[in-house]
Amino acid sequence: MAQFDVYRNPSQVSKKAYPFIVDIQNILLEDLSSRIVVPLGSHEDFVKHGMKNLTPEVKYNGQTYLLAIPQIASIPTNILKTPDGTLIQFRNEIISALDFAITGI
Repeated sequence: MAQFDVYRNPSQVSKKAYPFIVDIQNILLEDLSSRIVVPLGSHEDFVKHGMKNLTPEVKYNGQTYLLAIPQIASIPTNILKTPDGTLIQFRNEIISALDFAITGI
């Protein structure tokens, strides 16, 4: 598992709204039995609820998504299977959004 890997959302309840989740946990914490994840919501579905600093836009598989930082969660590591891709190229935007959620700046 690598930081910023993208997985298909395993939740039957939320995967329609959030088809993917992003592992944001640092590799230094790989021995924990859970991972910190943030869901990706379709830009079309969530654009009215987005906040530029808190829900950055990311491009993934030719689609535009909003990274739903306010929906940050923990998920058991064994639920995450094979990564679907990565958002490493959006590292700065993801970290900035997390920083904004915590510090407000």
